[in-house]
Formats: sequence, structure tokens, C-alpha cells
Amino acid sequence: MATTTLHAIRVPPKISMQVSPPAFSPLLAICLLLSPWLTSCSSDPDLVVYVSLDQEFSAPLIKEFEKETGLKVRAEFDTEANKTVGLSRRLIEEKGNVRCDVYWNNEIAQTIRLAHLGLLQAYDSPSAEGIPAEFRDPDKRWTGFAARARIFIVNTELVPDHSEIDSMWDLIDPKWAGKVGMARPLTGTTLTHAAALYQDQVLGEEEASRYLRAIADHQSEDTPPIQVVSSNGQLMRLVREGVLAWGWTDTDDFNVARLAGSPVIAIYPDQKPGPNGEEPLGALMIPNTIAIPKGAPHLDNAKRFVDWAISREMEERLAHSPSAQIPVRLDVEAPEYVRREFKTMRVSYVALGQQMQNHVETLKNMFLIR
Repeated sequence: MATTTLHAIRVPPKISMQVSPPAFSPLLAICLLLSPWLTSCSSDPDLVVYVSLDQEFSAPLIKEFEKETGLKVRAEFDTEANKTVGLSRRLIEEKGNVRCDVYWNNEIAQTIRLAHLGLLQAYDSPSAEGIPAEFRDPDKRWTGFAARARIFIVNTELVPDHSEIDSMWDLIDPKWAGKVGMARPLTGTTLTHAAALYQDQVLGEEEASRYLRAIADHQSEDTPPIQVVSSNGQLMRLVREGVLAWGWTDTDDFNVARLAGSPVIAIYPDQKPGPNGEEPLGALMIPNTIAIPKGAPHLDNAKRFVDWAISREMEERLAHSPSAQIPVRLDVEAPEYVRREFKTMRVSYVALGQQMQNHVETLKNMFLIR
């Protein structure tokens, strides 16, 4: 926002002496003094972007876009507790009266759901060159870039021998009761992760329900076997502070703890073959996605922002940023601490987005209605 200088208002003495108190109240004086600032704030932006990528990571980049282009951007961010769900719901509610020009989502399933509902428009950005097909909508309504992985964050002071943790099923092993946790799977990447487990090529409905019910059960107890918390960030903080020994989070939250010098390591789960030689289940990779809503008020500027956000340069910057995003393009440079060689979970992102709402209702019944 441009800085506005407030000028003192000079009132001629003769006039001020003859103004009655009701006409010249303190409230009126304040309004007059602030009117230039209020006018500046109410001026229309050149672009409105809804952003669910953590504000601490995305806001500085958006400021740079403003500086590079001269465009004024109004960025509206999701809260950590409502991550991705709040802004997606708002876009659904705004159908026919769209305020948003670009939706920058830090996961993929909610974006695909919006496309399935017919709320996104196609844009084949030239900056998408080199992005693998699995991260692009065939109809060009969304594009994936700069991913994160679902991993375990482990406190090495509490778990010196971390070699005994290598599978998602270790979380529900009774020997870890009271020492592990995860975020409630109703928003953000935790919701995407939980929903992915239901796919037949991952666990299937029966095994996914068994795993998730083992986590949801006993939450009313003073010390539940698996602590269910409000967000991935909170889980990360509990582990790095030694309240919990380990649990599920994302690679960006882990990297925040790593940069702070916390005694933590990241374990990418399910990298080994099964007992009968089955293919490893792998770690779920979740890209950022970007899309333009149908009816975006500033379409040309929206396309310009999309071109900038999914460029090779931006993927490289996000890889080197504190969020340590994983480039989806193999030819984009990343620092050594951004792990790229690991077995990824085989999921259908399109099916995941289309079936998301059904999974939401199932998970609410597990984790909210007890």
C-alpha cells in the first residue's frame, strides 16, 4: 500500500470561533484528518489473490511481484486452523459474484474440487512448460508446482534410535501410546492425506478406516494414545519442544524446526517393500496449485500473476526459501536439504478432488462427532 502523508487541517480562526460544538465534534475532526488515508485504503486493487500458503512464506514473494510489475495486490490469507477449506468455501459462496482473481492453494484436492464444481477457468500458461502431466489439469484449469511431502518429524533426544520408525502403521503401535500425534484431518494437507488413504491403490476403504479410527478413538481421554492437534505447525512445535516424541507433519514445517536448530529429523515413511515384496507405499507428495476463478474481475493481471508464480525461477526460490518446497520439475535446482529422491505414494489427484467432500463427512463423523 502506498504511504500517505497526513497534513494538518488549518481552520481559519474566525470560522472556528463561530462553529457551534455540535457541528465540530472530535469525531468529525478525526474523520477529516484520516480521510486521505481512508481514501487510499479503499482504492481498488489491480489484483485480488486468495492464498493458503503460509503468510510468512508467501507475503514477501507477493510484495516482490508488486515491485516487479507495479501492480497493487490485495492478498487474503487463510488461517492455520482453516487452511485451504476456508478460502475454498468462500470461492464456492462467491459463485456469480467473484471477487478473487487468483487462488494460490498450498495443496491440490480442494483446487480440483473447485474445478469439478465448474468454478475455475482454463488458462494454458507458457510458464507451465516442463511441469509433469500429473501436476496439470488436462483442461488447464489448474497447475501444480512447488510440492511438500508428508513426513514424520522425530525428536532425536526422545527417540535416539529412530531406525524403528519407518511406516505409517508405527504411529498406532501401542508402544508409542501418549508420545505421538498428528493434526486433525479436516483441513489442509492432513485432510488431503487422510482422503488419499481411501484410494484402492493406497490402502482402500477398509484399511484406511481402520488406521484413521485408531487415531480418532480415545480422544476424550486425558492422555489419548495419539494426540490430535489443530494443525501441522502445532504438531511440529510439540515435537521440537519435547512434548511429543514424533508425529505427522509436512516438510515445510519440519524445515522451520530444522532452521531453528531443534533436535529433529525427518523420516519419509513407507520407503521399504512389504513383507512379501510388495511395492513400497511411499510418502504422499502434495503440490501447491494455482488457478483462476471463472469471472475473475482482473483477468489479464490474473494471468500475469499465474505466469510469475509457476515459473522455474519461482520454484527455485521456493526450494531455497524457509518453506523448502520440492520442485516438481527435475531440472530446477534445489538445495541439498530438500530431498527429491524418495518413493512417492501413487494417488489419483483428480479422483481425490472429486471425492473430497464425501471424505470430509466421513472424517467429521470420526473426529468431531463422538
